[in-house]
Amino acid sequence: MKLSLKSLFSISPLSLTIVAILLVIILFLARVTILDLIELKTYDLRFLFRGQKQPSPNIVIAAIDEKSLDTVGRWPWPRSKIASLVDVLSRDGARVIGFDIGFLEPDENSQLALIDQFSQRVDAQYGKNSRLEGFLEESRKRADNDLTLAEAIKNSPAEIVLGYFFYMSQSDLDYTIEQGEIDDQLERIIYSAYPLILYDDPDTTAVPFIKAYAPRSNLKIFTDVAASSGFFTLQSDQDGVLRWMPLVIEYGGDLFPPLAIQCAWLYLGQSQMMVNVGKYSIDGINMGDRFIPTDESGQLLVNYLGPPKTFPHVSIGDILSGNFAAGTFKDKIVLVGATATGIYDMRNTPFSPIFPGVEVHANVIDNVLTGNLISKPRWSRIFDLFAIVILGALVGTAIPRTTAIKGFLFVSGLIILYISVALWLFVKNGVWLDMVYPLLTIALSYLVLVVYYYATEERERKKIKRAFTHYVAPVVIEAMLKDPSRLKLGGEEKVLTVLFSDLQGFTSASERYSPHEMIVILSEYYASMTEQVFAYQGMLKEYVGDELMAIFGAPIDQADHAQRACGAALAMRDQRNLLNEEWAKIGRPPLIARTGVNSGRMLVGNLGSKYRLAYGVLGDQVNLGSRLEGLNKGYGTEILIGEHTAELVGDSFILREIDLVQVVGRVQPERIFELLGGSSSALPDEQEKAFRFYAAGLQAYREQRWKEALENFRKSLELRPGDGPSRTMAERCLIYQETPPPEEWDGVFEAVHKYK
Repeated sequence: MKLSLKSLFSISPLSLTIVAILLVIILFLARVTILDLIELKTYDLRFLFRGQKQPSPNIVIAAIDEKSLDTVGRWPWPRSKIASLVDVLSRDGARVIGFDIGFLEPDENSQLALIDQFSQRVDAQYGKNSRLEGFLEESRKRADNDLTLAEAIKNSPAEIVLGYFFYMSQSDLDYTIEQGEIDDQLERIIYSAYPLILYDDPDTTAVPFIKAYAPRSNLKIFTDVAASSGFFTLQSDQDGVLRWMPLVIEYGGDLFPPLAIQCAWLYLGQSQMMVNVGKYSIDGINMGDRFIPTDESGQLLVNYLGPPKTFPHVSIGDILSGNFAAGTFKDKIVLVGATATGIYDMRNTPFSPIFPGVEVHANVIDNVLTGNLISKPRWSRIFDLFAIVILGALVGTAIPRTTAIKGFLFVSGLIILYISVALWLFVKNGVWLDMVYPLLTIALSYLVLVVYYYATEERERKKIKRAFTHYVAPVVIEAMLKDPSRLKLGGEEKVLTVLFSDLQGFTSASERYSPHEMIVILSEYYASMTEQVFAYQGMLKEYVGDELMAIFGAPIDQADHAQRACGAALAMRDQRNLLNEEWAKIGRPPLIARTGVNSGRMLVGNLGSKYRLAYGVLGDQVNLGSRLEGLNKGYGTEILIGEHTAELVGDSFILREIDLVQVVGRVQPERIFELLGGSSSALPDEQEKAFRFYAAGLQAYREQRWKEALENFRKSLELRPGDGPSRTMAERCLIYQETPPPEEWDGVFEAVHKYK
């Protein structure tokens, strides 16, 4: 009896292999999230392996790029400029013009407002005058930019396709939309719905249509004259990468096409466009003699042809100035959209984490025109199951019959062979077969057969943990070990806080020390500062010379990242004071540091490569944090924080508003604050009084009351002679008394120096 039980429950290569195969099949059928995410990453890598492909010559992008913003002006532009763009493109022979921008609200037109004010004054003073009213009405029409654009669209020989979007859920809105508004919006786009829907079964109710919550269309004055409209709503996968384009969105019982489909349809001049709906899924789109297959919910895999600017881009600034070759747009589809990063129409795609949304639509149009599509056939699921069983059986059969080295080589060869087949089918035929689950079968079958080689895994894990603890706070290490996906290749946009701290005058002070002494001093200093960063669970990004950079809110999520960063900045200040007291006893000069803290939306993640991890942050708000650190020099402060950081910390800290500054490299001015202490700290009465004088002086300064402002800043200095901001602002008032700023001055100080 004992022998039979032992035999029944004995572990053999065959039983381990069967268990491994069954486990992978269960995971495959259950569609485990993390494995699906890895599969998506393998899909992205296939594009990189395939490389860039030549786009269709029929598509051109009229780009709202940095050059356009420099020449035309800050976005949004007056719609008279858009009208001029339509006129120029039309004259050059564009066949279809698609707008990846919305005209959702009336144009803010100061000229129109002035005409209306003048008309009211004339009526009030002189009464009605038909001739004058006729003149004013004609002037009003000429000044109405919306009317100008509508006329340009109406008169254009090109087919104009407007872009709009759908709210996909109630959470997308910051208000409760009324049914009347929904009906009004729907009325403007209903003409652009798919004209025909072919149902295989009239009683079909189980089709998983992508449903919208509410439409957001262009103004009626534009939809009435445009050839068509198409939505530019895009939805990324759960990892933030955009791989699919919905070709069908259902709303109110109607099915609507995207901007790309409408542009392609009008360009081809096809008489028919129809959605094919099966009993349980959408089969695809018929466009004349062309059939575009989709997944069951009506989505198309975007076959990206390459990185940004794979398609020809022409700056709108050049278009409006006539700086382009004649015929550039002749018989072309011209997509008008933003490529400047500051307009925030950037998407994360397999080729790039910063990819213009307008170029996504260009890729889809190219896919439709050329028939160069990526598909995941319905039979691929059966093929994947077959591959799981066969590959697992091959490993289970070969490994017990060979040596460890030969077994490893066999498994490696099998992995390479399967990857090669999957890559070949993708590159040559546009077929997407799963890699992760078949490869997981190979790996898992192999691992369970050589499990004893991994007996020391936990010990190695502890060794790695000890090594990284020297660089990252232990709590961050634990979070990283629990969720390695936080360090995935690529980035994601998150609201974070960065801290920059730089030693003032250290370069000149270091001349009195030997290189060895400098290393000792910096090591002591950095060790002390890093302890404070770790105490607030920040991530130390890097040391650069005598500068320290830390991140709060990543890689682990911290809702109070701004408070943590400010707390760390104050703790660093206090610790530095203690360190200076100790150093004074041995004759070392004190260290003075400047710190900048800023919060905002940043791109965070592994911004290195698949070969070397380089976890960090990028973005305008990161640069602003560095600039804030440098601004301390100009204002004589220790810690400056940005406006968004101040909003996030609220009353948690004692803050003093310093100035409204336009830093180098930014157009948008930033309100800056001095961080003084925690909310529990009590300022001396004399200091509070000095700060009240400073606040009064700042108000008077912004209203150009220089004498009053100067008096208040001087009163602040009388109470606190060493107050740097008061001295700086007093000096500035003296300058402005002699040389006042322009009349349109808005109180913004342009910091032309980086203060490094």
